[in-house]
Amino acid sequence: MTTETLLIELGTEELPPKALKSLGLSFRDGIVAGLAQRELGHGDVVWFASPRRLAVQIAGVQVRGEDKQVEVLGPPADRAKDKAGNWTPAAAGFAKKQGVAPEDLQPIDTPKGMRLGLQRIEPGLNTSDCLNDIIHEAIAGLPIPKRMRWGASRVEFVRPVKWVVAMLGDKHDHGEILGLATGNTTRGHRFHSSGTIELAKPEDYEQALADARVVARYDQRQQMIRDQIEVEASALRATAVIDPDLLDEVTGLVEWPVALTGSFEERFLEVPAEALVSSMKEHQKYFHLTDAKGKLMPNFITLSNIESKDPIQVIAGNERVIRPRLSDAAFFFATDRKTPLADRVEKLESVVFQQKLGTVADKTRRVQQLAGELAAKIGAPVEQARRAALLAKTDLVTEMVLEFSDMQGIAGSYYALHDGEETDVAAAIAQQYWPKFAGDRLPESMTACALGLADRLDTLVGIFGIGQPPTGSKDPFALRRASLAVLRIIVEKELDLDLRDCLDAAAQQYPEGVIAAGTTEQVLDYMIERFRAWYEEEAIPVEVFRAVAARKPSRPLDIQHRVQAVHAFSQLPEAASLAAANKRVSNILGKLDAEHEFGEVNTNLLQEAAEKDLAEKLEQLSGIAQGHLEKSEYREALASLAGLREPVDRFFDDVMVNAEDTALRNNRLNLLKQLRDQFLNVADISLLVVGK
Repeated sequence: MTTETLLIELGTEELPPKALKSLGLSFRDGIVAGLAQRELGHGDVVWFASPRRLAVQIAGVQVRGEDKQVEVLGPPADRAKDKAGNWTPAAAGFAKKQGVAPEDLQPIDTPKGMRLGLQRIEPGLNTSDCLNDIIHEAIAGLPIPKRMRWGASRVEFVRPVKWVVAMLGDKHDHGEILGLATGNTTRGHRFHSSGTIELAKPEDYEQALADARVVARYDQRQQMIRDQIEVEASALRATAVIDPDLLDEVTGLVEWPVALTGSFEERFLEVPAEALVSSMKEHQKYFHLTDAKGKLMPNFITLSNIESKDPIQVIAGNERVIRPRLSDAAFFFATDRKTPLADRVEKLESVVFQQKLGTVADKTRRVQQLAGELAAKIGAPVEQARRAALLAKTDLVTEMVLEFSDMQGIAGSYYALHDGEETDVAAAIAQQYWPKFAGDRLPESMTACALGLADRLDTLVGIFGIGQPPTGSKDPFALRRASLAVLRIIVEKELDLDLRDCLDAAAQQYPEGVIAAGTTEQVLDYMIERFRAWYEEEAIPVEVFRAVAARKPSRPLDIQHRVQAVHAFSQLPEAASLAAANKRVSNILGKLDAEHEFGEVNTNLLQEAAEKDLAEKLEQLSGIAQGHLEKSEYREALASLAGLREPVDRFFDDVMVNAEDTALRNNRLNLLKQLRDQFLNVADISLLVVGK
């Protein structure tokens, strides 16, 4: 079997840095999938992505696929000829379609009986013949939300394409890709290299680019950047804060990374560190440094895409660029502090929250009332929660937040402290948006929890209440994130809150007629359903969550305890049998008339030894379980009920539930009802499918 190394490269204008990694990985996966679809074997795969290129190199690619024997099945063999021995139209038609005479067909044994058919050798595909299609398919599958055209061409891609390399061994003529003929010439660094680079074979690619000042491997270049940053930081005895997203972006901006350290005036450190970091990171793509105490230092590290003969000039240029941005931040900080936050509340009347839900001032009044009510429930200082809610959104009308949107809440906290507000109030203003994303930190104080919950519950009820819930991928008010944040705060802070009551309280803050009827239940169902993904991430089977959700609980902390208990129960050896038994009981009871009346078990009507044993055991274990349930010890309650497995199994083996005697039948139904109710006190375990 002959193999060759395959190299495919798309050379472009500078690609979007934030999307470069996903584009590179997707291009690799598309090429590999194209080979697999055509049954073309290969060896190791290496992908490359830099600002000016996406590339894939694959070793040991079959030049031609393996021949394979295929069976083509026609009509049943017993219908191949008529009574006179002539070929039937079905057989003759099948043979004609296959390009053979009917006599060339042969009977083939299949699981459905003997069929008339044909066995033939299907030759493997030539890789060269398929390569153009494979590349086009990989390009079509790239995650490009918006493609562009350039020049007079109607070709579309994320950026203008300048050259295409497609080499299978030393062969490189594989048709046109994106309007360009494929070849074996690439290009190096935009500034450190000139002209084209001719490749004799695909294996020369990486070294040829390295010689032309291009580190083509994305991961290798990213590690180089990280190492260089840490070396630069160590020279200042500092710690470089390497944000993963910023690292990805910078990796997508340079082909030949050179880390350089710059500085700015210490007077800027009087400005909130978050504002300085925001400016350095978002606008200049700089990495900031902290000292041994974690305080921001007046230095930064930038990544240059050139190896300058005079790096001092490059550093000076970067310092000149950042100085005006930091000066702006300092000016905004000084100007904003001249007006107390309390004096800014009135300005919120002109800021629209949502057209049908009013202004941010309207939202502030609702959240203020709700935060006070929630604070009382969770043991937070009510007046501080109300004060924090009153001031929470006032920094939206400050110069700092208008310029640096990610300073929302943070700026307000600094200004609150400057205004003489209580520390707890200022902290709550900063923490109202925590957690901002999955895995992010939670609010630290109960005041901040009350504010964060009130703000999100108001939004959830309001947006659902006007008929704009999330649909598919559209979630403009981030209600999914808000829901998970509410659940996390309640569960992880162990707040015994009834979500239905909280949503009702939020709905009552709106004027009559604004919120549609049934909104509370709609939002409650939506939020509880968010638990499904939560537990999937914890590797808890969805059946466990469904068993608990079937009881329609509305206290998130209680749901957490029940789910953990049912998950533990599902691991017990008795679980499968008891789940099946509960399913059987559920089916039996579900067939009864809706008006059927249940009662207590009459011990005098218990005839069979198995039903007497079950009744006795049920009464004994129910008492134990009830003691645990009163303390919300669901795990212990289910563990005690696991002792019912043997009597339950014997009952169904030995006892006829649907006895002809009505009194006897109803008594047995009452016994089963009591059995099921004991488990339903925790969850509907009939929904468990253990082991799947």
